[in-house]
Amino acid sequence: MSTSKESSSPVNEIEDRHFRTDHLKADIARRTARGGLATIVSQGLKFFLSTAATVILARLLTPQDYGLIGMMAVIVNFVSMFKDLGLATATIQKEQIGDKQISTLFWFNVVLSLGVFVFTVAIAPLVSWFYGDARLTWITAVYAIGFVFGGLAVQHEALLRRQMRFLSLAIVEVVSLLVGISVAIVLAWRGLHYWALIFSQLGQGLSYTIGVWIVCRWRPGLPVRGSGVRSMLVFGRNLTGFGVVNYFARNLDNLLIGKFWGTQQLGLYAKAYQLLLLPIEQINTPIAAVAIPALSRLNDDPERYRQAYLRILEKIAILTMPGTALMIVTADWIVQIVLGPQWKEASRIFALLGIAGLIQPIANTTGWLFMTQSRTHHMFQWGLIGSTMIIISIVAGLPWGAVGVATSYAVTFDLVVVPALFWFVGRTGPVRARDFYVTIIPFAAAAICSMLVLFLFRNLVVVSNPVVGIGVSFMITVGVSLLVLVVIPRGRKALRDFRQIASLMLHKKQVSF
Repeated sequence: MSTSKESSSPVNEIEDRHFRTDHLKADIARRTARGGLATIVSQGLKFFLSTAATVILARLLTPQDYGLIGMMAVIVNFVSMFKDLGLATATIQKEQIGDKQISTLFWFNVVLSLGVFVFTVAIAPLVSWFYGDARLTWITAVYAIGFVFGGLAVQHEALLRRQMRFLSLAIVEVVSLLVGISVAIVLAWRGLHYWALIFSQLGQGLSYTIGVWIVCRWRPGLPVRGSGVRSMLVFGRNLTGFGVVNYFARNLDNLLIGKFWGTQQLGLYAKAYQLLLLPIEQINTPIAAVAIPALSRLNDDPERYRQAYLRILEKIAILTMPGTALMIVTADWIVQIVLGPQWKEASRIFALLGIAGLIQPIANTTGWLFMTQSRTHHMFQWGLIGSTMIIISIVAGLPWGAVGVATSYAVTFDLVVVPALFWFVGRTGPVRARDFYVTIIPFAAAAICSMLVLFLFRNLVVVSNPVVGIGVSFMITVGVSLLVLVVIPRGRKALRDFRQIASLMLHKKQVSF
């Protein structure tokens, strides 16, 4: 009788609802597929909304407005990494957690976010001094308010991802994005220039925090000494260490272009990079959100883990590699349609960065392996190695401005950084370096063949309407890619696998990875 009472107690109900994950393993393939469907649909909606907002704001704001935000963002986004310290991922990845641990981590995140807010306000005059623009002092100080909102949401979001409640998260993300976009458009239309972008971020952050608190009913208790969070702090420390060195390498281009070439060049470069990443992130971000919790639950079965990861990698490759090839060849049309004629100088930068974009979504997935295998110490080591390579490439291209940086970075990333990364991550664990190459070769072939046909099309056919040109180019890319994949055995297998994924999404039958 006492066992029955204990099993139905409020404490145990909270443990089951928010912390336990053993019930997820029995049907993890279907949960992953359906979670992927929910996040991909929401990401598609966010992509549409973000693209529409970009089209509108690019006509209401100037490259100088975006350049100012880009200057501030290089410094502030670096500081922002310390409000989390990787503890959200630690919560998702850890096999067993409890209320005392998460409550302690919650307050840890709150204190960190407040500290980051105070520190950012304190360095705001230094940001202004570095770039020589007094406007950046207030821009930086006001933007820092968003760190407080973010710190309050870290553990609630992590618990939702841990329980694979992706539909709830998707709804919150779309609603908060709508809030941010609405604020940006109204303020830009009223002539507030760069402030429209600042208050857009604050509005989106506040609405997201409110949303996750509404959806996740867990409420933090007081922090507890000796609650067993030390291992999670070590995990997060290594993850943050990687984030620090990686962020410096990824954003040094913006910092140096802004410092030595000014707001115009930085605005063109930053907007081209943002435009390239926008469609890629619509695929990578939702899949990563589903893959990390799913792979974390499979750590005790190496072969099942390996097969699950490679199946996900196939889906990313087939969706991103031919698509990026399309964007490279039609860069001028895309920039003209999305940003307008005043941004045409960004098209060359966009195409050059696209060379790195061909493989970047694949490379990004290696982080899942480090995190879900509790190898964040290896992740930090790779951060030091890979970042050094990237920094050298950026400095080498800087004398030629934004175009030089884009060229040097793209070539170095594809030919040096990625092969070294595959070797490094494949030294241990279920997934080896050879697995990457064998998995992506069919899709790389599809992308290369699509690019060749598209270049031929553009040289032989004159298209005056860019919308028509992109539409025809899209159909060419799809047709050529499917033809190449049908010819290659592994390509045919990947196409068949999509049908099984669709079955998992639409039906309740259980299918293992």
